[in-house]
Amino acid sequence: MEALILVLTFLILLSIGVPIAWCIGLSSIFTMLVSIPAIPAFTTVAQRMATGLDSFSLLAIPFFVLAGQIMNRGGIARRLIAFARSLVGSLPGGLAHVNIISAMMFGAIAGSAVAAASAIGSFMTGEMEKEGYSKEFSAAVNITSSTTGLVIPPSNVLIVYSLASGGVSIAALFLAGYIPGILTGLFLMIVAAIWSKRAGYKGSERSTLKQVWTSFWSAFPSLLLLLVVIGGIVGGIFTATEASAVAVLYCLVLTYFYKEVSFKELPDIFLSSVVTTAIVMLLVGTSMSMSWIMAYENIPQDITAALLNISDSKIVILLIINLILLFVGIFMDMTAAVLIFTPIFLPVITELGMDPTHFGIVMVLNLCIGICTPPVGAVLFVGVGVAETTIPKVIRPLMPFFIAMLVALLLVTYIPELSLWLPGLFGL
Repeated sequence: MEALILVLTFLILLSIGVPIAWCIGLSSIFTMLVSIPAIPAFTTVAQRMATGLDSFSLLAIPFFVLAGQIMNRGGIARRLIAFARSLVGSLPGGLAHVNIISAMMFGAIAGSAVAAASAIGSFMTGEMEKEGYSKEFSAAVNITSSTTGLVIPPSNVLIVYSLASGGVSIAALFLAGYIPGILTGLFLMIVAAIWSKRAGYKGSERSTLKQVWTSFWSAFPSLLLLLVVIGGIVGGIFTATEASAVAVLYCLVLTYFYKEVSFKELPDIFLSSVVTTAIVMLLVGTSMSMSWIMAYENIPQDITAALLNISDSKIVILLIINLILLFVGIFMDMTAAVLIFTPIFLPVITELGMDPTHFGIVMVLNLCIGICTPPVGAVLFVGVGVAETTIPKVIRPLMPFFIAMLVALLLVTYIPELSLWLPGLFGL
């Protein structure tokens, strides 16, 4: 009964346009008032929000957000695009491949799919249009490829999953994301190549070794950030939280030498980071209160029993979970979905013997598809806006890219080694 009240209240609030964080908090309060009247609802929710935010690992989020904002303003995208172009620009549909690889690199550095779609798309859409590519195809490439940076570390969503799962190693999650993220990018490139060949999109002139080296050297300081952050975490030099602060310092030094961000712009960058962080933290706090209610009412255990009663096959259960997450991702923000559904599904996958690190990558990769779809797909709206087109026109070229992402998702779901090989190699 309590689960029904919680779900119905949440859905009603969501359907009338209440912001997702308020939906979570208000539905939690209402459920407590109705089903647990002996406990003071407002006080308990406030306490759970404060307790949920009292986590040292959460400090990594504002720092990585700030690093991404600095990178987004500092001319990093242009250098990465030049390097990607020297590598794959000569292939059929070369600019589409450049877009995908650039988005993978920039998304990993900035840790934001929206930032990647905006920064890479703003430059690449115009370039692709000059070469005869349609706006809709350019937008589809940009939208889907921008999500790979949420799987390839450092990723704020993986940090949120670590918190929601009760402490899965952030270092293990970061390493686990590399192969699935790169695999997804490769599938997107295959689709782009097939589409480009049919449409007659040709590549540019092949770059010389000197041009490749020059573009690499220009992009190297930006790419070095990944080595500094991940290498430092895996090598035990600093924690993920400390690594986020190092990333901010590195970005500030880098943009100072690039001379593409002035001191006058820093207050605006800080303000944007604060706004983004506040949104994430409010989601984290309210989700912790909802998680407490679900645990108090044994909702995760009931859902686990229900799913295991449907089938005892690991393949079937994982397929059902994926279908649920795909549906949820269409209507819910990714961070909120991770915070709400991790406590629900974690007992199920634990019962099935699935590694929580592996499940974290599956969940994030799954929800990446949702942010490319209406009605709440933030990356979809940014990509369409940058390309100056409309959502109905982009749907057709988006479909084959969605299929590519689904194939990658199924492979990652049913082949655990794709996620667990690298963490195991480093003993994590």
